Amino acid sequence: MRHATTTDLDRLEPLLAQLRRMGDLRERTRGNFTRKSRAFLHFHADGDDLFADVRLADEFERHRVTTAAERKQLLNAIKRALERPD
Repeated sequence: MRHATTTDLDRLEPLLAQLRRMGDLRERTRGNFTRKSRAFLHFHADGDDLFADVRLADEFERHRVTTAAERKQLLNAIKRALERPD
C-alpha cells in the first residue's frame, strides 16, 4: 500500500470536488484534508484499488473507494461524521 499519486488522485477528482465543497474540511495539499486543523482524510493505492483513510471518530478507518458506489458510501459516512459535534 502506498500513498496516492497524482494519477491516482486524478481518478478521484469527482470525489475530491465534492469533498472541497464540504464547509468543515480544508484541503491542505491535493487529496489531504483536515478538519479543525486535525488530519481527517487522505488516500492510498494498492494495485488498481484506491482507499481512503478517514477519521470518522477518534481513529482512522480505511475505506475502499475504487467504485462509484464505494465513493458514495464514503461521502455519506463523512456527512454523518461532520454533523456530529467534534
